[in-house]
Parts: sequence; structure tokens; C-alpha cells
Amino acid sequence: MTDEALIEIAKQYRAHSYSPYSHFPVGAAVLTASGKVYGGCNIENSSYPLGNCAERTAIFKAVSEGERDLAAIAIVADTPGPCSPCGACRQVMAEFHIPKVIMANLKGEWCVVTLDQLLPYAFSDTDL
Repeated sequence: MTDEALIEIAKQYRAHSYSPYSHFPVGAAVLTASGKVYGGCNIENSSYPLGNCAERTAIFKAVSEGERDLAAIAIVADTPGPCSPCGACRQVMAEFHIPKVIMANLKGEWCVVTLDQLLPYAFSDTDL
């Protein structure tokens, strides 16, 4: 699957965002090594800490379906530049060793980074 195709799937999931408080819809799509794609959107809650980011929603969906080998993730939002994931999402990406992170916006701008570039010195199972 191309990076562009994964971005388009993330855009589709962005349309399902439940973001009545921030008005900041985000979509994400995770590509597994087997070629399956799992999407997610951000889901807010009036008790703000109980919301969930699009990236974690997509990752958790994949993992809950038995996927463990995650190859890439695309993240899309209406931002001035490519949408960067929050720290919590970066740590979850590190947990599942997602090597390729595609950050995009609705203007068609996007970039690809490695997990090591995105989160150097990530906390992992080797630290335990």
C-alpha cells in the first residue's frame, strides 16, 4: 500500500471523529505487516482525560483483532503542517514498534519519519 493510500484512509476515519470540545478532528490508519488496515478517529469526553486519540484508537483496534506486527501509521488533521502525534501516542507506537510514521494535513502536505526520529530514547520493555 502506498503512503498516499494510507493517508486517504486516515482522512476517511477523520470524518468519524467525535470532537465536540476541541473541534479538532483527527484520523489515523495503521497498516499491518499482513496488509490489513485499521482506522481510528479521536473520541473526546466531557471529562477531558477520558478521551482517546485517533492514533491509539487505530492501534488498539488492530491489536484487539490479534495484530502485533504493525508496519506503518498515517495521521491526518487540519493543521498548518503535517500533524504530529502527541507524546502518549508516540509511546504506544514505540510499544508496538511501528517503524514508519506518516504525518499529513488536509492541504496535501505530508512527511515520513521513523519511530526513532519521532521518539528518541523511548521507554521500552528493555528498560524494565
